[in-house]
Amino acid sequence: MTDRTEEALSYEQARDELIEVVRRLEAGGSSLEESLALWERGEELAKVCRRWLEGARARLDAALAEEEGEEEGE
Repeated sequence: MTDRTEEALSYEQARDELIEVVRRLEAGGSSLEESLALWERGEELAKVCRRWLEGARARLDAALAEEEGEEEGE
């Protein structure tokens, strides 16, 4: 997956596709090659989700820090 594709995926899109990848892996019946390709795709999607969540955490931390700064300045 290219960086452009990763940037184009929302958290929800990446999460939903990751759920589908996991479902397919758990169902079995895929060849080794197909399973490896699914695993690799799952790893890429997990990274996309992790980046979205880390970004959300950073935004929350910044908002909380700003709020605390405003309260201390009162």
